[in-house]
Amino acid sequence: MKTIYVVDGARTPFLKAQKGPGPFAASDLATQAGRALLLRQPFLPSDLDELILGCAAASPDETNIGRMVALRLGCGEKVPGWTVMRNCASGMQALDSAIANIQCGRAELILAGGVDALSRAPLLYSETMVRWFAGMMGLRTAGQKIGHFLKLKPAALFLPVIGLMKGLTDPVVGLLMGQTAENLAWKFGIDRQQMDAFAVRSHQRALAAQAAGHFDEIVPLVDDAGKIYASDDGVRADASLSGMAKLKPFFDKKYGNITAANSSQITDGAAWLILASEEAVQKWHLKPLGKIVDSQWAGLDPALMGLGPVHAATPILQRHGLGLDDIDSWELNEAFAAQVLACQAAWKSDSYCRDELGLPGALGALADEKLNVDGGAVAIGHPVGASGARIVLHLLHVLRRQKGRRGIATICIGGGLGGAMLVENTQ
Repeated sequence: MKTIYVVDGARTPFLKAQKGPGPFAASDLATQAGRALLLRQPFLPSDLDELILGCAAASPDETNIGRMVALRLGCGEKVPGWTVMRNCASGMQALDSAIANIQCGRAELILAGGVDALSRAPLLYSETMVRWFAGMMGLRTAGQKIGHFLKLKPAALFLPVIGLMKGLTDPVVGLLMGQTAENLAWKFGIDRQQMDAFAVRSHQRALAAQAAGHFDEIVPLVDDAGKIYASDDGVRADASLSGMAKLKPFFDKKYGNITAANSSQITDGAAWLILASEEAVQKWHLKPLGKIVDSQWAGLDPALMGLGPVHAATPILQRHGLGLDDIDSWELNEAFAAQVLACQAAWKSDSYCRDELGLPGALGALADEKLNVDGGAVAIGHPVGASGARIVLHLLHVLRRQKGRRGIATICIGGGLGGAMLVENTQ
């Protein structure tokens, strides 16, 4: 098996959705981050073997956004650019696809990552309204058209379907992602105060990381008016338990405990990594950040999708003869505070590990001091297509900073999936 090196990486600031579409389309985000990353390399964009971009919610005018961005980055017509989609792990899937192509000898040097501009998710017409438009297309006379207009119900016109809500609803079990997290909170007895405390900690850790300069993988964005966006803008200095307690549940208004504050933010952002074989490292005299040693995908009940990291990371640990504590640092994507707490609880549960993972008993405790040391998506945001790439990139920076050896980046995926990658620091 060929060694897969991560040569370098960069991401944009993650920009929280405000009122209306954000300042950057997904292709703009990916292009600006990719341009800054490639400018500091000893090779040209056209020297890449391919570009792979994960995106979960590309807009209609960004079809095959990977190819679109490859051309905008100056890779030239001969460098294939393509797009992958695995919901929340689209960016991690891009990395895994790049790994597969390097392993089989089809490529030596690949730019892979993920992007989404969730603030630009569309508003859609209802099916009733679409059928009304379709009926109008076949009418010829003015009388027919006037009669058709009189049949139009205002509710069909003025109550659009929110595309983002459709995208965040599991089509099989009919649950919003937040409702699946409510299931986990009930299953493991996680209460509101635990969720809010986790969310506050995420903001506090992210603030400390910003102050210490620990997000040096970020490259600033510049909009058409020359405004600079230099850091993640969803991190709150005023995050507190008392403030969190004021928010009402969002997904289950009567019985639930999950709020907008203890959930990941709706965000725009992009993240890239350059993956290379040993031959490419030597050819271009590259100095890798680290290497990706193993990856794993897993499936589980879509109604409990937040436990995907448990199902994906555990087989990696078993293959390498490792326990939870043998991993120096973890990046477990914070889709919801309850979801991360549930993953920790599942690994500590004898019954869950026996019944669902086929283990003799509980795997153990994932220590808080090793988990998301610089905060996570609750504070930073979760641009769905980018997060899987972001956590791998940031994990490598954490390992280098802390002089750790091994790390696992893992993520839950809508639809009842989990993804995980084992990385190593090469220094």
